[in-house]
Amino acid sequence: MADNPHVLIETTLGEILVELFPDKAPKTVENFLRYVDDGHYDETIFHRVVRNFVIQGGGYTSLLEKKPTREPVPNEATNGLQNKAGTLAMARAMEKDSATDEFFINAADNPDLDHAGDTDEDYGYAVFGQVVEGMDVVKKINWKVVKPRDGFDELPVDAMEILSVSRYE
Repeated sequence: MADNPHVLIETTLGEILVELFPDKAPKTVENFLRYVDDGHYDETIFHRVVRNFVIQGGGYTSLLEKKPTREPVPNEATNGLQNKAGTLAMARAMEKDSATDEFFINAADNPDLDHAGDTDEDYGYAVFGQVVEGMDVVKKINWKVVKPRDGFDELPVDAMEILSVSRYE
């Protein structure tokens, strides 16, 4: 596991170090690292914060502008990894193979997000990493006050910025 790639997510509230699992989710990790290497996640926000559930980000600027994305990546939710507290997974729309750039960190164990069947609704969300340091930062973000505005249901009142995401050697 020591050879797995790691990324450092620098936020306005501190750093989150994540280990990625290319052996379990090769296409997802490759997709995520392409966005990392392109600087796509720099100066984005966590735009969806649901207490005791998830913090989601990577797709919007602080001005709430959607960033351009690549083609969706195939959903690898059948990889045996579970949406447990501290895991990193891909966000997606209703269609199972619709994940592009947005990711989330599970703030709690979320078995309802795991693969449970082959329909779009039951397919689940692909876990592809695990927080190894910085769960205190995840918890701080997860406890921020949110309110609906500008088309977002769970937008933090104070912007939760992702300053940068980079490979960590």
